[in-house]
Amino acid sequence: MIIIADGGSTKTNWCLLNNENKKIYFNTEGYNPYFVSKEYVIESLRKNLPDDLDFENITEVNFYGAGVHNEEKVAILEEALGTVFTKSSIFVGHDLLAAARALLGTNAGFAAILGTGTNTCIYDGEGIEYQIDSAAYILGDEGSGCYIGKKLLTDYLRGYMPKAVRETFWKTYQLTPDDIQENVYSKPLANRFCASFSKFVYDNTDNIEYTHNLVKSSFNDFFKNLVSHYPNYQDYEFNCIGSVAYNFRNVLEEVATEYGMKMGTIIRSPIDNLVKFHIEHPGK
Repeated sequence: MIIIADGGSTKTNWCLLNNENKKIYFNTEGYNPYFVSKEYVIESLRKNLPDDLDFENITEVNFYGAGVHNEEKVAILEEALGTVFTKSSIFVGHDLLAAARALLGTNAGFAAILGTGTNTCIYDGEGIEYQIDSAAYILGDEGSGCYIGKKLLTDYLRGYMPKAVRETFWKTYQLTPDDIQENVYSKPLANRFCASFSKFVYDNTDNIEYTHNLVKSSFNDFFKNLVSHYPNYQDYEFNCIGSVAYNFRNVLEEVATEYGMKMGTIIRSPIDNLVKFHIEHPGK
């Protein structure tokens, strides 16, 4: 039996694949090694993995994760997974590789992630050929759920929200400015906190002009600061994975078109396509 896992900063989607290619899906929280320690990951996995998981017969764990940018971050997840899955060989790869494999298979092209965070690359059909660093949620991550959430919170703190939106925000969360500042600057996982408010933007379309412009400006920053800096980017279709891309795909297509880029595949989660990739290409 093998496991394929797609780990974002907020949530990890898992699939157990048995010898007959029967699929069993389950979820845990996300494990971005920039924000969580090896000990945290081990404790969370032991607490949240299914009780009936057959650890003795799982021979292979393929974990694709957000924040897996260097050997140090890979090691955090490799050691944590190895502690929990003691009978398994462990592969830890970048979530961007997962996105590329899920979106493009073995075909070359452009692949992106718009979820809690942002990522982009040119994929050559086997690996990531070229990538511009998203710079993470404090310095960058334009277009992400966190970026949209930050813009919403900034408008709330500065009084720029339309009155009706502000009233709905208060009724929904009852967060004071001090509460927001504490969650962003004093508590852990500020990226998840900020990203959680992208759902509010999606759910509250009464003031469609405000929410549309907020999302569009976020995607415009994403294309201006990241996508348009790839050489010959207009020659590629825009393929993207993530809840933000999926939920706001109409606005995303609007901005992509303005930048002269044709829309390709947009999917919420890579897990199904990623499992398909591993079935068709065993050992990769």
